[in-house]
Amino acid sequence: MTLLIGTYLLASLAAVLLYGIDKAAARRGDRRIRESTLHLVAVVGGWPGALLARRGFRHKTRKQPFGRILWSCAALNLGLVAWLATADAAVGLRRLASLE
Repeated sequence: MTLLIGTYLLASLAAVLLYGIDKAAARRGDRRIRESTLHLVAVVGGWPGALLARRGFRHKTRKQPFGRILWSCAALNLGLVAWLATADAAVGLRRLASLE
């Protein structure tokens, strides 16, 4: 559980930083961070930070496809965490690890 919380905190912090950097770059007209990078951070657990940063920085709030994909990343992450919490997933992962 501690690993999961740490992952969410670290990934959320990374998301906030990336959104802040991207917003600053957008204002200056500089090179931007790829949307796929922002989504990748969200799907690995940074979606809480991404949602907060999106609202706080008012960044990419008009881009509806981006918002839908962000919420899909959150759902995918939560689904994966829920699946990993099941006994079947634990057995499957142990079997996979023993195939070394």
